[in-house]
Amino acid sequence: MKLRGVFGLNVQRLRRERKLSQEQLSFVSGRTRAYISSVEAGRRNATLDTVEILAKALDVEPQELIAAVPSNLRAVRGTKQTTSKSAE
Repeated sequence: MKLRGVFGLNVQRLRRERKLSQEQLSFVSGRTRAYISSVEAGRRNATLDTVEILAKALDVEPQELIAAVPSNLRAVRGTKQTTSKSAE
């Protein structure tokens, strides 16, 4: 996955974990709701300044926004996690 997509998914995941709407995040970050939507969808190529601003708004370090999320954390986003029969 391209870094832009990883960044967008991380912004979306962290925003949802904090129970913020895109509009609330846009208010805190000074970006428009449409911009936040484009970032989350991976359509926007954010500048380093924007990475820093969104990290501050989400109360995380900037590197957390660009790091690939381990598959066990993706389950938090609403995808189903399966268990193997050998684990039972």
